[in-house]
Amino acid sequence: MAARRAAPAIQLGTGRHAMFAEWSFAIFSGLTLGMAGFLVAAGLTLVFGILKILNFAHGTFFMLGAYVTYTLVGAQPSSMAWFLVASLIAGLAVGIVGLATDLVVFRRLRNADYHYTLIATFALLLVMTGCIKVIWGLDFQLVRPPEMLDQTWFVGGVFIPVYSLFVIAAGIAVFLLLEFLLQRSWIGKTVQAVARDPWMAEALGINTPVIMTAAVVVSFMLAGVAGGLLVPNQSLSPSLGDVFLLLAFTAVIIGGLGNVRGAFLASIMLGLVESVSTVLLPDLPGISLFVVLILFILIRPQGIFSSGVH
Repeated sequence: MAARRAAPAIQLGTGRHAMFAEWSFAIFSGLTLGMAGFLVAAGLTLVFGILKILNFAHGTFFMLGAYVTYTLVGAQPSSMAWFLVASLIAGLAVGIVGLATDLVVFRRLRNADYHYTLIATFALLLVMTGCIKVIWGLDFQLVRPPEMLDQTWFVGGVFIPVYSLFVIAAGIAVFLLLEFLLQRSWIGKTVQAVARDPWMAEALGINTPVIMTAAVVVSFMLAGVAGGLLVPNQSLSPSLGDVFLLLAFTAVIIGGLGNVRGAFLASIMLGLVESVSTVLLPDLPGISLFVVLILFILIRPQGIFSSGVH
């Protein structure tokens, strides 16, 4: 009798442990997804906050950074240092492309109707996707993380990939860096002045065209670095940009257009919602993003915070 009574307790404990492990992993995966989304959304929300341009081609420049990193590191980076350096090189390369894009496209659109902006950035998306297909082809590629990150820790019954910890740390680091630059430095105050009233900023002696061009370059650099940091364990193909762009756009809209803090919080929320929904609604993947977006548009259309660079 004693043995029979003990059996259900053991099964209950095992069931609770399995449930705890499942939900813990879901939350951890949600944080990873959220930080990955923010790494992509950071540049997107920055350029909108200053130029009021919603760049549909942002995902292709993120993808360009991933391909440049793949070209430099191959199937697996030889070291952690080289992986980080390659990601920075990718960011610089994409930043140069961003400078050319600003000179050729964005400067012509700064006083144009937003319809032309949407059409131009969509056309830019098609052009960049075509260029990537011509240069790197259509084959799928896989890049493994450097050996230091290509490990898994077992903590409290939960498997934690070290690379996921790295992604979370990278997202937080980018947010803190942007937060410091925008809120605590004279560069950030200048950028906010240009974003809020470019005419008055120019009247006060600020070179607004230079600030706007710098914002575009930094936005593209962030996209390129994000592509480099997120390329491991992804199916590298010409459709890679679409995977993260939906999450990034949703985070930018929910956070408040152009608001970095809002995009950061929205990315975390969306990542957690998407991860938890895969546990509760495994047959309806991705629907939670649209549900949250619709609810915010109906209840709080201005987003978590007000629009603008903050």
